[in-house]
Amino acid sequence: MTEGGVRWGILGTANIARASFLPGLRAAGGRPYAVAGRDEARTAAWAADNQIDHALTGYEALLDDPRVEAVYVPLPNSLHLAWAVRALEAGKPVLCEKPLGLDAAQVETMTAASVRTGVPLWEAFVFMFRPHFATMSGWVRDGAIGTIREIDSRFGFRLRHTENIRLRPELGGGALYDVGCYPVHFASLLFGGAGESAAVLVTRHAGGVDETVSGSVAFGTGRLLFSASLNAPSDTFTRIVGDDGSITVTNPFHPGDRDQITLTRDREGETTTVSAGDGLPSFAAHIAHIGRVARGEEAPRLTALETSAATAVTIDRIRQAGGLG
Repeated sequence: MTEGGVRWGILGTANIARASFLPGLRAAGGRPYAVAGRDEARTAAWAADNQIDHALTGYEALLDDPRVEAVYVPLPNSLHLAWAVRALEAGKPVLCEKPLGLDAAQVETMTAASVRTGVPLWEAFVFMFRPHFATMSGWVRDGAIGTIREIDSRFGFRLRHTENIRLRPELGGGALYDVGCYPVHFASLLFGGAGESAAVLVTRHAGGVDETVSGSVAFGTGRLLFSASLNAPSDTFTRIVGDDGSITVTNPFHPGDRDQITLTRDREGETTTVSAGDGLPSFAAHIAHIGRVARGEEAPRLTALETSAATAVTIDRIRQAGGLG
């Protein structure tokens, strides 16, 4: 390990890498060592614009570089399986964008590769590592609201550009994969497993992908009511309702310093409100954890092996119920 933090490699020049991953990486003390792309000139320009040490042509070149210590995979959803597995086989810890795979079978293949190689794999639901989620899940675990009966969760925004890869079915586009996976993952974590059945409404974009998906998913003790859209005003509100109270959060997935969590205890008639923000970029805590794992300072936690299967199974059931394949 050299000075300057863990050396990260980025597969592709996706906007989320520029807008979200790199600020989080720098805040976490990591080093943006290399980016790999298919087009030499574009990759070089992207590296220069984003102050990355090396621009490599071809994803294999990055995986073959022994100086790269961890890999971020923000490629189109349809490419996650192939390149995350190759990165694991190259011995590099992997942070892969969500959804990890296009279905539960792909996720099983990816987590099996992590087990086979002994290299950890994480799905980039970075909210799991932020203090606000520890606060909420701690309240739930301690029985502050009783048994969860319902989670009402919305994630939507308006996609302005018609050429966006989110609208291309062959690349794994659509609202469910892009933003609907967040409420599903959130619910799977808090309910402690996969959804059992789903009732779903779908509105399709002209290109064929699901533009809006909403519905209900039954879990063991309650249900998830969710809405996901690529054509709606920005909305990320979530409410957790239990037998004895509720928890609301204005933005559970990427909260800022203005976002808040409110715990309401029905029996005591008490309300507690705390900030959901931590003053750091959204990815910082997750990247910092991976860095400590890479340095041998911490055991890996909340890996894909632990958290991704239930989400993938639930997404499969939603897709089937909505006629999405």
